[in-house]
Formats: sequence, structure tokens, C-alpha cells
Amino acid sequence: MKTVSVIGDGQLARMMQPAAVELGIKLQLLAGAPDSSAAQVIPAVTVGDYHSTANCLAVAEGSDAVTFDHEHVPSDALSAMLDAGYSVQPAPSALINAQDKLVQRRRMRELGAPVPPFADISSVEDAQNFWNEVDGNVCLKACRGGYDGHGVWFPKDLTELESLVAELLEAGTPLMAEKKVALTRELSILVARNPSGEVKVWPITMSVQENGVCAEAIAPAPDLAPELAQRATDLGVQIATELGVTGVLAVELFAYTNDEGAEDIAVNELAMRPHNTGHWTQAGSITSQFEQHLRAVLDLPLGDPSASAPITVMANVLGADEDPAMPMVDRVVEVARRFPNAKIHLYGKGHRPGRKIGHVNLTGNAADAATVAATRRDAKLAAYFLVHAEWADQA
Repeated sequence: MKTVSVIGDGQLARMMQPAAVELGIKLQLLAGAPDSSAAQVIPAVTVGDYHSTANCLAVAEGSDAVTFDHEHVPSDALSAMLDAGYSVQPAPSALINAQDKLVQRRRMRELGAPVPPFADISSVEDAQNFWNEVDGNVCLKACRGGYDGHGVWFPKDLTELESLVAELLEAGTPLMAEKKVALTRELSILVARNPSGEVKVWPITMSVQENGVCAEAIAPAPDLAPELAQRATDLGVQIATELGVTGVLAVELFAYTNDEGAEDIAVNELAMRPHNTGHWTQAGSITSQFEQHLRAVLDLPLGDPSASAPITVMANVLGADEDPAMPMVDRVVEVARRFPNAKIHLYGKGHRPGRKIGHVNLTGNAADAATVAATRRDAKLAAYFLVHAEWADQA
């Protein structure tokens, strides 16, 4: 039996477990708490802080590969596991491009990948200069640690930017800035690569964000020109190959209208692990991103990523301002009764407003606009009921 150590105890690690069972793989988990999302379903659990090198080495013992459900493991711990002879996938040399946004932007520019204009912000003067360069269209980012809208700021004027930068630099937050993109929508390309260099790519996904958090993903992305789809696919393969990524790579893309009036793309973020915009693969792909990630980090042959349905919609279940009185198990029953084809995935997390506590996958039997719209409607209705215990389409 192959063994994979997973550092990180959230829903991504949790959803690796069913795939591991099917493939006969043992997972051993480093969890921050014994009742965390992943620790609830993975039997072999070491409880400890992932910032501790000793804890990382302990969970790596006996593994055929070490992987992650987030990018925040300290470089010292990564180096220590490598020095001890463990197979760390993805390698730290690749992972740094997902850990540090400024490193990633510079590397993307070296590769010729499309990225917005950007700058290192080490002083208020740097921020002032960049503000002037891009006519005030500034997005300020923490270089490390931001996700789901955290660590990103859109200052409305120069005074606010100056204040933000001064405060954040004083707090020791490394910063970068980039030119705001006039988005038309957001896309993502999911790529899997194993250490032998085999690469597989899923159909391109369109995602919908609400308050900086992914609310919905639709695959294949509707109304995407074939030439642009191919360019995005080639870009994902190039990034995975040039960076030496192993496992699943998600390349988040800005879509915008270029000077010729056509849809175009620029790289937004990289994630080197299963990704929220890939959850649809559980219902709508021959090989899910979770199975593929395990295959890849163990250097097994990769599975077929082709779509198994004409359209698949994923709707996130995000915690309401107040948790309804109806128990979640009863909400699941009601959704299953109305939408028997809905695939519900709950994460075993406590309620918190805006928190990702689950998602719903729904497939459609055609890719025409009406079917896509109906599938999106039903997925969102199901997710809404799981959040609010009421149907959004019923008074």
C-alpha cells in the first residue's frame, strides 16, 4: 500500500480520502485539531502545528510522498523534509511560486505569460509611483498568505493607498501592487503533472466570485472561443512544465476585452493543490482532481480528465449571517428530495458567516444556453437551501 502524508486539515485534504480509499492509498494527516474537517474522515492523524518542522517530519515518516492542502508550510520545514529524503510534491522550488505572489509575478513575466503591470511595494514612495504609472488603477496585495479575498485591497484614492501601505509595512507585511484589470469574467485552467512529466488538462472552468470568494464554477466555460481555450490550455501546460509542478495546478485567469474587442486572458493566481474551481470534477469528469492529485504526487499514470457531462455546475455553500434552526441533516434531506441528481459535499465545519462549509455539484444533459442556465439555477437553489433552510424561489 502506498502512503501519502498530507499537511493541512481542511476540506481539500478531506476530499482526498474517498479517492485514496478507491486507489488503495493510505493517507496520514498533520491536523491542527483532532476534529478538523479532514481529521474527521482520515484515520491516521498527527495533531500539531504545521509551522513546526518536527511535526512535519513526524507526519512524513513512512510516506511515499508528502503533499499539502494549502501553500503555507514554512520553507524550513520543506527543506528539512527534503534533506531527510522524503518525496515532497510539489517541490519547494515550484511551491514558492504559489506561496509568494511577487515571486510568481516575476516568474510569469520571465516565461512570457500574460500578467498585469506590477511592482514591488517596499515604501510609500513605491506606492505613489505605481499609482501614477497606472492612473490610480491599483490593486494592492500581500505577497504571502492571502486567499478568498483576504490580503487584497482596492484603495479608492492615493491617500487611502498611502495609509494602507504605511500601516501594512509597519506591521511587517511584504507588499506588491498590480494594475486593476477590467474583468469581464474569471476563468481557471486545472492541470495535473507527475514527476515523470506526464501532463493532463481538464476543460477550462468559469468561476463567479462574491465578496472575493468563489461562489460558483461552471465547466466547460460557456461561450469560450476555441482559440482562446487552446491558448489557455497551452499556458497551463507551459506553467506546470516550466515550474516543475507536481500534483494539481490551478491557474486562475482574468478575462477581459482587449484593444481589438476580443476576449483575452491574464494570469491572476497560482495554486498547487486541488482547487475550489475544480470541485466540479467530482461529478463532471472521468477523473476528479482529488484522485488525479494523488496519482500525480505518487508518480502513477494520470487519469483521463475529459468531461463526463456536457455541463457541470458547482455552487459553494457559504455560511449565512445566522445559522438556521433546521439541522443540516434535515436540510440535506430537503435538497435531495427536490434535486435527486444533486451531489452534496459537506465539510464537517462549524458555522461562520461566509465560511465555505460545503458545495453542491449538478450536471446538465446538454451545453445549450437554456440547459446551462437551468443547471446553474438549480445548483444555486440547492446551495441556498443548505445555507438558509429556505427556498430562494418560494415566497
